[in-house]
Order: sequence, then C-alpha cells, then structure tokens
Amino acid sequence: MFSKQELERYSRHILLRDVGGPGQHKLNAARVLCVGAGGLGSPVIEYLAAAGVGTLGLVDDDRVSLSNLQRQVVHSTANVGELKVVSAAERVAAINPNVKIEPHPIRLDAENVTGLVDSYDIVVDGTDNFPTRFLVADTAYTCRKPLVTAGVLEFYGSLTTLLPFETDAGGQPNPSWRCLMPREPDTAALTCSEVGILGAVVGVLGTLAACEVLKLITGVGEPLIGRLLMVDIRDMGFDVVAYYRNPTSPVFGQG
Repeated sequence: MFSKQELERYSRHILLRDVGGPGQHKLNAARVLCVGAGGLGSPVIEYLAAAGVGTLGLVDDDRVSLSNLQRQVVHSTANVGELKVVSAAERVAAINPNVKIEPHPIRLDAENVTGLVDSYDIVVDGTDNFPTRFLVADTAYTCRKPLVTAGVLEFYGSLTTLLPFETDAGGQPNPSWRCLMPREPDTAALTCSEVGILGAVVGVLGTLAACEVLKLITGVGEPLIGRLLMVDIRDMGFDVVAYYRNPTSPVFGQG
C-alpha cells in the first residue's frame, strides 16, 4: 500500500493508463544498477530516483571535478573533490528520500563485475570507455540481465537496449552488443576530454536511457531491442537503425 505522501508524490504516474498503481509498485520494488555517475548517469540517476525506483546501485570510482559540472548535473560546485557516488547519493536523498542508494566506489573488473551485476534487475551503462562497456555488456548477457547502454561524443549520441538471452516474436534470438561491435577497437577511442561535448547532449541521451529503464520495469511500450537510436543534436536528427543477431559474432570476450 502507498502512504499518503507516496500517493501524492507518484500521482502523475498513477494517473497514467499504462502505469497506474501496479506499475508504480513495480518501480518501487525494482533494483537498477547505474554504471557511471557522470554525464549520462546524471539524468538517469535523477529521473529514476524521482520515479521511485526502489534501489539504485551507483558504480563509479571517480571524484567530482570542476570540469564535470558543465554536464554532470547530479553534482554541484560544493561537491568538487567528493566521490561521485557520494555526491550523487546526496542528490538522490534530496529528490526522493524513499529511494535506497547502494554506492559502489570501485572500478569494474573481471573479479567484481559478475557479483555486482547479478544482484540487480536491470543495468544501465553510461560509461565513456570501451573496455568497461564490453565488460558490462558481456556480463549482463551471461547473468541474463537487461542492459540499457548509451554513448555520447561532441554533438552526437546513441542508445539501445539489449536482451540477447531472449527471443523476439518470431522466435529468433535478440542481438547482443557484439552484434553491433564484435570487438573492442584496436586504437583508443576519442573521449570527451579530448574533443569536447555539448553539455545538454548527455541530458538528452541520459533522459532517453532513463525512459528505456522505466519502460522495462513497467512493461510499457517497445524498448529499443534490435534498434539503435542515433541522435545528431547539430541538425536535431533522430534516426533508428535496425540490427540483428549475428551468429558469427564473437561471444563473451573472445577475439
């Protein structure tokens, strides 16, 4: 049962025909792991907290710097020097004290990632490097956890949702991350610290990622499974590209 305060807080969700009380109960019971508490993670964390997602796990071993504040809106000037998971937890408490935060101020590696991913219902990845992105995607696959993954650079971004351990309506296996990118790039990818990023771009992609998570929890709509959303803020272009299971793609770190 919802308390009087919860009924008021979540009233706009409860009014939604496709969410209602049952959907809000699902949100309250959900456990979501947010990998990265930076640019993409900021709107993800804030909107999931505001929506009443019951438990948010935050993974990030970095500390807040002044250059983060142009886009990482979950942090403030007063938080410079703090661990990002601590700063983000403070913000969540201010938004919605009903949400439980589980901070993980660590760098994910092969030793700790499985136990962490396996203890949550859904994973959302907003990291900025390919080694972590591949590690999280492979682990979510083996642990059979839905993964929402987004990426940004300069004025551009992309987003998709991965459930490769399930099949589509035709009985075909859903594609995995490695169907999009079979192997890590041979050369280091450019980063925002090298070429820059328009701050609001992470807000757009992070908010869309939060929408995908909320859809997965409540069962509303069609997630971006087998579809890659590509965003070009310079021209305000939004394109969706279909992709499919590739039986020849390497699996789980091979190749």
